[in-house]
Amino acid sequence: MCGIAGLLALPDGAPPSRHELAAMSAALAHRGPDGSGFHLDATAALAIRRLALVDPVGGQQPIANEDGTVRVVANGELYDHRAVRRSLERRGHTFRTGSDVEVLVHLYEERGPAFVEQLRGMFAVALWDSRRRTLVLARDPYGIKPLVYALLPGRLAFASELKALLALPGFPRDIDPEAVEAYLAHNAVPAPGTIFRAARKLEPGHRLIVTPAGIRLERYARPRPAAEHRTEPLATLAAEARERLAASVRAHLQADAPVGVLLSGGIDSGLVTAVAGAPVKTFSVGFDIAAFDELTHARAVAERYGTDHHELRLAADDAAELEGVAATYDEPSGDATALPYWLLARFAAREVKAVLTGEGADELFGGYQTYVADRLGAPAARAAQALAPAVARFPSSSGRLSLDFQLRRLALGAGLGPLERHHAFKQTFSAALRRELLGWSGHPLAPLRARYAETHGLDPIARLQDVDAGTFLADDLLPQADRAGMAHGLEVRVPFLDPVVAELAYALPVDARVRGLETKRVLRAAAAQLLPEAVVRGPKRGFCTPVAAWLRGPLEPLARDLLAPDRVARQGWLNPSTVTRLLERHLARREDLGRSLWALIAFGLWHDAWAAAPPVHLHPVEPLILQEAA
Repeated sequence: MCGIAGLLALPDGAPPSRHELAAMSAALAHRGPDGSGFHLDATAALAIRRLALVDPVGGQQPIANEDGTVRVVANGELYDHRAVRRSLERRGHTFRTGSDVEVLVHLYEERGPAFVEQLRGMFAVALWDSRRRTLVLARDPYGIKPLVYALLPGRLAFASELKALLALPGFPRDIDPEAVEAYLAHNAVPAPGTIFRAARKLEPGHRLIVTPAGIRLERYARPRPAAEHRTEPLATLAAEARERLAASVRAHLQADAPVGVLLSGGIDSGLVTAVAGAPVKTFSVGFDIAAFDELTHARAVAERYGTDHHELRLAADDAAELEGVAATYDEPSGDATALPYWLLARFAAREVKAVLTGEGADELFGGYQTYVADRLGAPAARAAQALAPAVARFPSSSGRLSLDFQLRRLALGAGLGPLERHHAFKQTFSAALRRELLGWSGHPLAPLRARYAETHGLDPIARLQDVDAGTFLADDLLPQADRAGMAHGLEVRVPFLDPVVAELAYALPVDARVRGLETKRVLRAAAAQLLPEAVVRGPKRGFCTPVAAWLRGPLEPLARDLLAPDRVARQGWLNPSTVTRLLERHLARREDLGRSLWALIAFGLWHDAWAAAPPVHLHPVEPLILQEAA
């Protein structure tokens, strides 16, 4: 919906300036092409770049309460704001707009910083109470919308994206070595860290409260698996899942601008399309390699529901857009789907201003093949370890999830505990390779272990799903969706992460999620009469990019250039000889290292775009980017 930014003068700090605020706002112009606004006083500054989806005319931000003492800027959508508004009006509050954001200032008047505990939606909020000299920053429970902050000399700075902090003159660009290793382990930098030492992410379900008495960081919400499971038959649970998802999708389709669906060939986005209640615009992406192309399945769903369907087919040549992707992600993101997601978002933004997607369904309902491996446990890992030497004698495949790739990943978990075994299957680089690449090794699994410890005593598979929801989903998939969409002025909405849906998912027995080799059993049952059989009963395919094949084919020259020893050495973080060895091993088909090499390419492109870029200077500032908020 928007991009937000701001500054708060701490005791003895200099007042925020209009030029600083303008520079931060300009850095977020892509997030809000429909307008801008600001509030500036001697202590606090708030800026907004607006993507107008609700009340386009009247909903300009910052929005204030009746006497102007409380002002708010927010990024996201509140899906029950009409009901909340009616309740507040009955208690005497006066509204001036139809915007969902206006309920925030009145809820704050009623409940203080606890107002965020009542919200249903995706959001990052900055609220300034000038009478109490209090700033409240808050982020939704799943981390759908981003918020970063930095404690600088005499001030606190915050923004939707790091690039707005980097726009501040003199902002330190020192890279955090621990974040680099975390990236090599997870393909993303887990919260609360960022790639820069000076900045932190506000974690999902957290709020930061700054008062004259000090700064307080606290968790206010923590979605978690239920201790007691539902006991109804699978068919009953499937019918309820269908009804809950339909209610969520209806709420997520509300807007005063066109909304579509990013439709893959799988169950999740297919169900979103099926329960939408009316034909919508749908957008799908395919690839030039048949094993990775899902357009046939997506097209079948679109035809069944009469959608206005649009298709985009990608080839290796589209990697020419990688520099644009790197500029979008202001910290490294090694997920190979970042490129097609970015291109699909640009494609969809020509037709709509918001899209619904299926993110979150795999983590909540048990959709990943890793959960099958988790249920099989240590014996499967030991068997894979025994088979791995024989498989290694054959050339490596370039397939979607080839047998050799899966066996190697399973074998890495032999002798490890459940969490470490789970991570071994998903990791980008092993601990040994991280040491080779960096020359040292730290503790990048600490965030996973902390999350895992919070659910001690609950169902083992549910605990691992919860780890994925709190790390992989929150730190990789959701930021990717947000950045890809907002780079093109497109809001990405995720109906599976609505509490209406999540409440049921968290209460499902493990057999309703994963049994034998079947994943996501409840959603498959829910989709049985709504989607084509090939979609419902087909294997979990995932949204994968054919990087292994591309790097062994048309993208080999690009890979050799971007991973050249002199370039890697100049960037100064990775061992050039190790990088070269991994590239040659992949090209010689000795091992499928496509995902790992892609992560190294992404890191190098990010480094050149942001870490090695010259500091952003304050002047000249575009004179018309700021308009006084009403």
